[in-house]
Amino acid sequence: MSTPTPANTLPAGTAAAPESVKPSNFLRQIIEADLDKGTYASRRWAGTPGDAAHHTAGEPDPAKIRTRFPPEPNGYLHVGHAKSICINFGLARDYGGVCHLRFDDTNPEKEDTEYVNSIIDAVKWLGFDWNGSQGDYSVAPYQASDYFDFMYRAAESLIEAGHAYVDEQTPEEMRVNRGDFGKPGVDSPFRSRTPAENLAKFREMRDGQHEDGSMVLRAKIDMASPNINMRDPAIYRIRRATHHNTGDTWCIYPMYTFAHPIEDALEQITHSLCTLEFEDQRPFYDWLLERLTEVVTLPDGRVVGGLLASPPPKQYEFARLNLTYVITSKRKLAQLVYDHKVSGWDDPRMPTIVGLRRRGYTPAAIQTFADRIGVTKSDSWIDYSTLEGCLREDLELKAHRGMAVLNPVKLVLTNWDEVMGAGHLEPCTLPALPHPPEGVESPVRHFTIGKEVWIEREDFEEVPPKGYKRLFPGNKVRLKGGYVIECTGCTKDANGVITEVLATVVPDTKSGTPGADTVKVKAAITWVGVADGVNAEVRMYDRLFLDAHPDAGGKDFIESLNPNSLKVVTAIVEPSLANAKPDDKFQFERHGYFVADRVNHAAGKPVFNLAVGLKDSWGK
Repeated sequence: MSTPTPANTLPAGTAAAPESVKPSNFLRQIIEADLDKGTYASRRWAGTPGDAAHHTAGEPDPAKIRTRFPPEPNGYLHVGHAKSICINFGLARDYGGVCHLRFDDTNPEKEDTEYVNSIIDAVKWLGFDWNGSQGDYSVAPYQASDYFDFMYRAAESLIEAGHAYVDEQTPEEMRVNRGDFGKPGVDSPFRSRTPAENLAKFREMRDGQHEDGSMVLRAKIDMASPNINMRDPAIYRIRRATHHNTGDTWCIYPMYTFAHPIEDALEQITHSLCTLEFEDQRPFYDWLLERLTEVVTLPDGRVVGGLLASPPPKQYEFARLNLTYVITSKRKLAQLVYDHKVSGWDDPRMPTIVGLRRRGYTPAAIQTFADRIGVTKSDSWIDYSTLEGCLREDLELKAHRGMAVLNPVKLVLTNWDEVMGAGHLEPCTLPALPHPPEGVESPVRHFTIGKEVWIEREDFEEVPPKGYKRLFPGNKVRLKGGYVIECTGCTKDANGVITEVLATVVPDTKSGTPGADTVKVKAAITWVGVADGVNAEVRMYDRLFLDAHPDAGGKDFIESLNPNSLKVVTAIVEPSLANAKPDDKFQFERHGYFVADRVNHAAGKPVFNLAVGLKDSWGK
């Protein structure tokens, strides 16, 4: 799959002229046109509910644009949300604006402070903030629940103006009477109630006089509309559930489609950016803001037109992220967790942001990925290798090198005592960064070589296949950073399994010493000394699914699970890796990029996760 040329990236919080560093797209063109026209230049804050912690009433808005990232706190964010975060926060950063982190917490039955905290942590980790202050997190994020009082008054005003009514049909009756794409809807028998009757019923709903699900408040629009979303959508329902922020204050809650445009308008959002599945909701978004500006007044007599943003925010849709070998349904991700198909939301095989972080992904790699795949209006599939490639590029110049033997067999240098002295350990060094940044000297790794070392079992063949250049009887190779050795054979157990590889050391061939290159070899192999090697648990992660589209066409995604997505091995690593701290990243030479596990890695008990191989092993 071809991808656009990589874009230059900036550190989070860095403002720059966007046209000089980013490829254009339709969202940038919209924003630039609005800035040129001064569309939102005259906005002033009106002292809206939930706004006191952020702004002072009457002050000009210092932000040129305002975007928002509005997740519902009902689960952990995934890689698709990461794309949206990078788009919304990135555009605000690039154009001198602010992006609001807002919790659309209108569904108390599924929401929890655990998810609130995880979302805050994810946004911070990706390098963004919601106050436009380059890392100032002292101001609390926005919450839909801060506006519940205003939303309730807005609903009453719609009722009083004849734009909403209480419907007592059953959910099944409402579904049938709504019609479908080929059949117009049928008016509810309760649609002709007077505003006074509807207002009384709505207040009964608020006061808890009716059962959950027994009635809803609906917008009165057009039951024959070709857009089914405009056929009198529900805007309030009864839910007796304790809310994580408001407790038991309310037993009715606004629907997301009703709450979202109000939140945008109260927060003076200029560009409300969402994915394509919300495109059909845009007419209701515009209808609602237009009606509210006309009819809503507050108890003190102020009209809503003085509170909602003017001009109102506009909604624009972009294609969501479709990534091969990944599912992004919150329900299905939860199923993987609760059915113990994975170890948790942060399992490194999961596409959640916490999972990607634990796998070894970096904020820079994810931001590069978001830039590279671009912003379009049409859905397409992105190959998973594109994401992996962004991580390789980021770690190539950053990750310290180290040698690790994942499938060890002992190599015995039979003439070591004679040539080097019994029990001698020869110090060796290698650079930790083969290609350090200009002007930076690479750190140095220290380790020793002795009579016995560990090598990869695949580095010896008793009968070598054609083209094999590593160890076989009579062949010479270099132990990287050490000496040239010549293989003499092997020993086996009673079952014919090789237990030791035998070789002799070639004197005066130590790497970095005069004459080291006098003996020419065709291969160098990695190794770890028996004397100072450290045992480590290494988790070899692969893609969670075997199918590139595991849940397409109604398939059972569980049947596509890769049974070999995790293999745990006891490896032996060089001593420099024993000093790793959780989340430190390395390139295990020959094998790939690894990260010290954020949860289980500890001093004296190292645990490393495979982040990504050195090349795409799933290539076509």
